[in-house]
Amino acid sequence: MNAATLDPGDVLARYTVRDRTTPHLRVNFISSLDGAATHDGQSGGLGDDADRLVFDTLRMLTDVILVGAGTVRAEGYGGIRFTDHAVAWRVAHSLPEHPPVAIVSGRLDLDPAHPVFTAAATRPIVLTHAQAPAERRAALAAVADVLVCGEASIDHALMVRTLTARGYPQVLCEGGPSLFGSLLAADAVDELCLTLSPLLESGRAPRIATAAQPSPQRMRLAHALPAGDTLLLRYLRPREL
Repeated sequence: MNAATLDPGDVLARYTVRDRTTPHLRVNFISSLDGAATHDGQSGGLGDDADRLVFDTLRMLTDVILVGAGTVRAEGYGGIRFTDHAVAWRVAHSLPEHPPVAIVSGRLDLDPAHPVFTAAATRPIVLTHAQAPAERRAALAAVADVLVCGEASIDHALMVRTLTARGYPQVLCEGGPSLFGSLLAADAVDELCLTLSPLLESGRAPRIATAAQPSPQRMRLAHALPAGDTLLLRYLRPREL
């Protein structure tokens, strides 16, 4: 099976969560064969059509897209707007046309004029802590819902609970590696969707998760879907199987 012959309906069925009411945080990443998370500084440089199909499917399924501020800048995030097909699917399944983007930032070094805010179809969310600069909080409050999750630093477990309480139990994290590492340390990750790109990158590219302290977590394979030389992997916590 190659990327051109992947069945979008089969991909959708493989990644659909059984119970949407139960809080579930899935992380989506791509990696080279030797563990690099980026090519030329961007994860998109590793991807192909198969990875894009999974990427778009996971976005269509989610209640909220969670992303670190650094990834917003590095990956050139703009307003999230779906195709007519994706919008129709979401409406048919009693979901809003577009999910909000929730941006995690302790320093709030975000420009309110960035396209992720100005071109958004749904008002974005900014997740920060109580000691973040007050003037930046005020500026961002004009273009996003600013939520405080922690006192001197972001409490990532509280952050996930806060999103769930606002009606977003299905959370899709798109990185970056620091945010992934923090979510692992908070024991908040239920699923990893990993595209294994058929590329040996070498160099000094980051891995998909980084943290000050290791946070080992056992996962179990839900599926391994080949698409040409690309391998689409889905791992779940044992409790999710």
